[in-house]
Amino acid sequence: MPNKVKAYELQSKSKGDLTKQLAELKGELLSLRVQKIANGSTAKITRINGVRKAIARVLTVTNLKQRQHLREFYKKKRLLPLDLRPKKTRAIRRQLTKHEKSRITEKQKKKRTHFPIRKFALKA
Repeated sequence: MPNKVKAYELQSKSKGDLTKQLAELKGELLSLRVQKIANGSTAKITRINGVRKAIARVLTVTNLKQRQHLREFYKKKRLLPLDLRPKKTRAIRRQLTKHEKSRITEKQKKKRTHFPIRKFALKA
């Protein structure tokens, strides 16, 4: 196992390779934890933290890839799943859309046509 797993190296790997590497890392973590209980060397005990972080990196890359594929899948769809929509703020999410803002009632339409804004010519 290499000393440190790099995230940019993981992104070029396929899903199968990532799951295989994840299984290897989890197996290594298991053996390190057993050695810790069985009074193993301190070098191996300190390696536990690095293996845990490597597992986290692999999981992060797999989740990123999965979300990227889902974004491509839902690109042409009308609605997005909630976790793929932009977060923004609660107030912004509840704002009226541009279309909803521009709509006017029937009464407003009649008022605008029958009573347009007056134009005055000013004397220079």
